[in-house]
Amino acid sequence: MKFIHIADMHFDSPFVNLSEKELLGDKRRLEQRKIFKKIIEYIKQEKIDNLFISGDLYEHKYIKQSTIEYINNLFKEIPETQIYIAPGNHDPYLKNSYYSKYKWNENVKIFQGKIEKIETQEADIYGYGFNDFYCTNSGIEEIKIENKNKPQILIIHGTLNGANIEEKQYNSITTKQLEEIGFDYVALGHIHKPDYLNNKIVYPGSTSALGFDEPGEHGMIVGNIEKTEGEEQAKIELKFVPLDEEKFIKKEINVTEINSKEELIEKINEIEIKNNEYIEIILIGKRNFEINKYEIIKYIENERIIKIKNKTKIAYDLKKLENETTLKGLFVKEILNKYEQNNLTEEEQEIIEKAIEIAFEALE
Repeated sequence: MKFIHIADMHFDSPFVNLSEKELLGDKRRLEQRKIFKKIIEYIKQEKIDNLFISGDLYEHKYIKQSTIEYINNLFKEIPETQIYIAPGNHDPYLKNSYYSKYKWNENVKIFQGKIEKIETQEADIYGYGFNDFYCTNSGIEEIKIENKNKPQILIIHGTLNGANIEEKQYNSITTKQLEEIGFDYVALGHIHKPDYLNNKIVYPGSTSALGFDEPGEHGMIVGNIEKTEGEEQAKIELKFVPLDEEKFIKKEINVTEINSKEELIEKINEIEIKNNEYIEIILIGKRNFEINKYEIIKYIENERIIKIKNKTKIAYDLKKLENETTLKGLFVKEILNKYEQNNLTEEEQEIIEKAIEIAFEALE
C-alpha cells in the first residue's frame, strides 16, 4: 500500500513574526499553494493509494473559504486516492470549523474527537482529531489491535513523550504506548522537524517552513507498507521528498569594529545570497552607535534579507563608568542598581541598555 504522509501545512498562516518587510506573508501563502499542488501532482504520477494528513492543515483563526475550496478542488483531482485528515490544535474539528460545515469531496475522511477505525482491504486505519485547541487525552490506550495479518496504522496529531505541562496539553503520547498497542506505522503531526523512530513512529515535519526557527528541508514522507499473513512485522519503505524550494538562513554580523549606521548598511549589502534563500541578519558584538533595525532594513538592497535581529551589547564599560563623579557616572550607578534589585528579562535589559545609549548621546 503506497501512501504519502504530511502534517503542519498551516494554510493561511499570518506569518506576523516572519519579516520586517511588507507582503512577505502574501508571498509565503502563495508558495504554500504551490507546494500543495506539487503533492497532488506527485500522487497522480505515482498513483498513491492514500494521503495521511496529521493535523494543522490550516489555521482555524485565519483560514479563508477560498483556500478551503482550493484545497478541496485539488482533492477532487485525485478521486482514486483516499485522504485521511486528523485535525490538530491549530485546525480542530469545531462546530463552526470548515471540517464540520463544509462539504468535502467523497474521498476525504476527517476524524473527530473519538478514536475511529476504518477497515480497508489493505490496512486497518485508526484516527483521532482534536475537537478543541487543546487535548490532554485522546484515549489511544483503549485501542486493541484485532487483525494482525494486515498493517495497523494510526493517524494522529500530538506530542511524543511530552514531559512538561505545555507539551501535555497537545495530546502527549508515549512511545511505549504506541509500541505496546502494536501499530505498524504511526503518522504523527505537531513537531515541525522530520523525526523517525524505527521507521514506524514518524513526524514528517512541516510541509513548508514557517520561519527562521525551522531550518533545513521541508516536504513529505512517501511510503510503502506491506504485511504478509502470519508475519509479526510489516515491511515499510520510507523516503523523504523535499517540497519547499525556499530556505530560511540566519547570518551573523559582528558590529564591534563597525562605527556607523552607514558602514553597517554597506556591510549587510555586501552579503552573498542565493536566489532561494530568505535571510535573517543577527547583529552581535559590542555596538558603538545606536542601532534601529527598522530604520536599517529600509536601506537594504537585497529583497531576500527580510529580518534583522539586534543581539549586540552596549560598548561602554558600565562598571568603570559608575565610579566616575560625572553626570554619566551617577546615571550609570542608578541604572546598575536597578539591574541588581530586579530579575530583569532579556528584553528589559535591552530596553535599559538602549536607554543608557540614548542618554549618553544626549549628554555628549
